Amino acid sequence: MGPRWKDQIMPYAVTVVFDIKPGHMDAFMPHILQNARSSVRDEPGCRQFDVCTDPALPDTVFLYELYDDLAAFEAHQGMPHYIACGLKIGDLVAGKTLKTYAQVDR
Repeated sequence: MGPRWKDQIMPYAVTVVFDIKPGHMDAFMPHILQNARSSVRDEPGCRQFDVCTDPALPDTVFLYELYDDLAAFEAHQGMPHYIACGLKIGDLVAGKTLKTYAQVDR
């Protein structure tokens, strides 16, 4: 278990910025949305998984994910839906930046 704060697990946040190859957003989005839905539905340690876009940034997708702790995020990375999504989107992505935050104060 992760550190506790006010008798609750200290959440672990993950952000990901995907730079999508031009013209591939329509192919990318169904896979990442399915991964997000499956993560929240099927992973007890995944508390939030937001997929964000902005019309001003047509080839960028921002993910905000919140897990119970690092172990829950590591479990996420081994889930079948995560692995399947990675295989489907790999050729659609020009770049990816992942950042993690071990402490989320609420």
